[in-house]
Amino acid sequence: MKTTSDYPAIRRANVQDMVALKQCIDRAYAPVKKRLPDLPDVSGGLDTDIAEKFVFIAELGEAIAGCAILGITETEAHLANIAVDPDMKGMGVGRQLMTFVEDFARQNKVRELHLATHVKMPENVALYQHLGWHETSKSGNKVLMRKLL
Repeated sequence: MKTTSDYPAIRRANVQDMVALKQCIDRAYAPVKKRLPDLPDVSGGLDTDIAEKFVFIAELGEAIAGCAILGITETEAHLANIAVDPDMKGMGVGRQLMTFVEDFARQNKVRELHLATHVKMPENVALYQHLGWHETSKSGNKVLMRKLL
């Protein structure tokens, strides 16, 4: 799927996307990995994610601009990852992905979304709070957040 506007086209990922998807995620987290050595492997397990979760790709032209990985149970969903290629920052890709994920969750009867971010990434916490998320707790190096839909 391609886009002819300034907004990304969003679609489900498939196994053929894995190399480009991994590159996008690794590029997005590269600056963070330098300062947070305890950050988990954020692009590991993509084959399992694609098979068992909802992995969405945002494309601008032919480039993967970002992605979101969502796991859904009956009434809850966990946003396992959302990443935007650094070359695409400031273009609204992250916001489009987040809106898409929330709409998708609602369509699947999900009532609340959950995510975890790193305690040493206060900029993420602030961004999620701006988007209507609420901090629920901290556990080790994680800040756990929730958004009611």
